[in-house]
Amino acid sequence: MKIKALLLGAIASTALAPMAMAERGSDGEVKVIYWQAPSIMTPYLSGGTKDLEAASLVIEPLARYDQDGNMVPWLVDEVPTVANGGVSEDLKSITWKLKEGLLWSDGTPVTSEDVKFTWEYCTAEGGGCAQSEKFLDVVSIDTPDELTAVVNFSVAKPFPYGPFVGAQAPIIQKAQFADCMGPRMPECTEANFNPVGTGPFTVTEFRPNDVVTLAANENYRDPAKPAFATMTLKGGGDANAAGRAVLETGEFDYAWNLQLAPEVLTRMEEAGKGTNVVSFGTSVERLHVNLTDVSPDLGDERGTAKHPHPFMTDKAVRQALSMAIDRALLTEIGYGDFGRLTCNVLPAPAIYASTANDDCLVQDIAGANALLDEAGWVDSNGNGIRDKDGVELSILFQTSVNAVRQDYQALIKQWWSEIGVETELRSIDASVFFGSDPGSPDTFQKFFADVEMFTNNFDGTDPEAYMANWSCDQFPRPETQWQGNNMMRFCSEEYDALIEEMAVTGDIEKRAELAKAMNDILMQEYVMMPLTWRGRNSAHSNTLGGVVLNVWDSELWNVADWYRKQGS
Repeated sequence: MKIKALLLGAIASTALAPMAMAERGSDGEVKVIYWQAPSIMTPYLSGGTKDLEAASLVIEPLARYDQDGNMVPWLVDEVPTVANGGVSEDLKSITWKLKEGLLWSDGTPVTSEDVKFTWEYCTAEGGGCAQSEKFLDVVSIDTPDELTAVVNFSVAKPFPYGPFVGAQAPIIQKAQFADCMGPRMPECTEANFNPVGTGPFTVTEFRPNDVVTLAANENYRDPAKPAFATMTLKGGGDANAAGRAVLETGEFDYAWNLQLAPEVLTRMEEAGKGTNVVSFGTSVERLHVNLTDVSPDLGDERGTAKHPHPFMTDKAVRQALSMAIDRALLTEIGYGDFGRLTCNVLPAPAIYASTANDDCLVQDIAGANALLDEAGWVDSNGNGIRDKDGVELSILFQTSVNAVRQDYQALIKQWWSEIGVETELRSIDASVFFGSDPGSPDTFQKFFADVEMFTNNFDGTDPEAYMANWSCDQFPRPETQWQGNNMMRFCSEEYDALIEEMAVTGDIEKRAELAKAMNDILMQEYVMMPLTWRGRNSAHSNTLGGVVLNVWDSELWNVADWYRKQGS
């Protein structure tokens, strides 16, 4: 059975039914807190979830995914399929037809030229687009009229919904970004901080790594929405303070990504001010191993493929590090019922979940020590640290500031010490760690450490674009302003060939085989080490209505439907 029958047939034909509302702006202010503060308002210059979700309040895709992972039309009336004639029979083009009367927040019409420009912007030579994998195999976009954009692919694309679908690939205004192409992408501060959009809100003030203030978009396509006249999106602090601000004090209406121990969340909720909501998607807390040398002595070539890592290039070292970890204990301590065990970076949907790596579920300190002995890593001078050819196994392990992550770091450091590996721990403010500043040495994409820990996921339920994150050309590097998603600097011809094969494969079972094969390469090369399959836990005030937690798209996907409950 082909994916165009399975996937395309499952697409929802209409968007969610709107909530009944009095009038735009009638409910005053809504206050949202993200303990990882946004640093930019475009996903094209950041791989950080907090940035793409903040941006989703303002800029939107043609279609997106609902809370069940179904594709729904957003800036179009209908999602193109083979059945409705929107996808060509040879699967080499997809035709999108914009809704009539769409306006940008500045009052000008949204046209197909904006759609075409968005592709040109992200793929411009010399640029550093963080979402370039969304436009794989696109060779041209035709605009036969102001409302029609025809995306043409170089190969048959059984899943042609990478471009312009989901919060990671929104439409941007050509008039605003026309002078921001290629190397100028990060230089257009005004556009990057205050994008003109089609979403329910517009930016009135943006303070990077601090707060975003927004106002209802007067040109939003539904005249009754949003219910709130203004929004404050406060960033920074930590997950504990964010949780308390909603669940205990009621100071804020919504708190994102409460990465806290389950007993802490339960205790907070008992205050009666708010409610925890949780859902499982594809978020996996994991370790990434840097295969390049990050010595400061290398100057501008630090962390680039020109200089291999002095010991992480030894698979035996990477494997031993993984074997030493007790994932069950980490998950129990860190997440309780909000976490599940996995040995895959791709744990869901179920059809894509591999069973080939399940040996990671059992900690094996003895086996890890034996493996390092066999590979010639021994403690030659009795200082407790294994070494070989004058190189010691001494690791800098970085992540963002967060209580659960610091607990994970401490436990992992202890287990690694038991196999003769010295570990220095480093925690970086989350707003900086997941930030977009190409000049900062502390971003997770620049990765000036030996190991780092974080979580991400992908839009929708098809993993084609997500698995393409780890192609050879996705290295963050100076030439891309350190944008890119292959943090490990992992390069495999076999892996890249699987990406190319999946791009032209229609059979759903075969696509699942290919996705599992890519997952298994990453896992069995130990360049990435899954720790916990995380549920997304957020919280909202008991006075806030319309919230629908969505782990398949932006968590703020339906903010236009939020409202203040009567009598609150």
